[in-house]
Amino acid sequence: MSKKWFGIALSAALIGTAMCAIPAAAEEADVADKKVGICIYQFADNFMTLFRGELENYLVDQGFTAENITIQDGKNDINEQSNQIDAFIADGVDALIINLVDPSNAPTVTDKVVAAGIPLVYINREPEESEEQRWADNGWNVTYVGCDARQSGTYQGEIIADLGIDAIDFNGNGKVDYVMVMGDPANSDAQYRTEFSIKAVEEAGLEVNALRDTQIGNWQQEEGNRIVTNDLAQFADDLEVVFCNNDAMALGALEAIKAAGRTVGEDIYLVGVDALDEAIDDVIDGSMTGTVFNNHIAQADGAADAAIAFLAGEAQDVQQYCDYVKVTKENAEDIKALLQ
Repeated sequence: MSKKWFGIALSAALIGTAMCAIPAAAEEADVADKKVGICIYQFADNFMTLFRGELENYLVDQGFTAENITIQDGKNDINEQSNQIDAFIADGVDALIINLVDPSNAPTVTDKVVAAGIPLVYINREPEESEEQRWADNGWNVTYVGCDARQSGTYQGEIIADLGIDAIDFNGNGKVDYVMVMGDPANSDAQYRTEFSIKAVEEAGLEVNALRDTQIGNWQQEEGNRIVTNDLAQFADDLEVVFCNNDAMALGALEAIKAAGRTVGEDIYLVGVDALDEAIDDVIDGSMTGTVFNNHIAQADGAADAAIAFLAGEAQDVQQYCDYVKVTKENAEDIKALLQ
């Protein structure tokens, strides 16, 4: 199964985006009369708001007319999204870009979109590898454009491990005592971030201790606040590190930490993923230990490029990844400047 990497390059600590190359035929494609349907799992998601804004703007920049770009809110409802996809097919769109409510539904979605002869680009929530292999085996015009969530989890863990056990071990038991706030347990990004963040800490030679079972925050700030408020009440000073699968939940966790009279960097540590503006500001001022830049610019532009390439008759690799970037106090200003 073929895989392509694209995304960011680091130069003198300043991050610059380097998008995946568009085949020559795609660059010459006339898309002014082409209709593209876009399904977003939920407009209320902070990260996907950034993503869809960049995607729409980039499609227009590449020659699509705004009137031919339709974006639907799946409202985190699989039936709602299924109806939206059916409507796009009936309307005869020329390409579909889909952020699945439930990645396990990918085989069903793929089958009906392929049967309609419409190129399909999945974004943000990656289907199972066996499903991607099916696209390759059949030579279908289907691809996934996004980041490898295992990398984001690894980077979270490395941010914590790099602090060293002496800095982390406030209670003196020689372990990293932590809690995990998970996004959606059915989502592969959440699964990988949860697994690989702790794996990275362990591989750095630090012993870890989960103070409780993983709690589900469903990517929401309010849930991050609620969960960590309860954790701080239950575990008090034994809680040393809070891992959150995304920044929205981390921002909620930070509210709980402040309300409990704790201070990040002094008696507790906190990491998230996405590099939302507010989270970057918190990293800069030290109220978050770190986050991981989830490059919505490279992903959105890469998804559009893949759709254009399909329309130009160009085959695409079934996986197209860009890199995440660790965000700590050392480089947060540079990343913030990039995103202005």
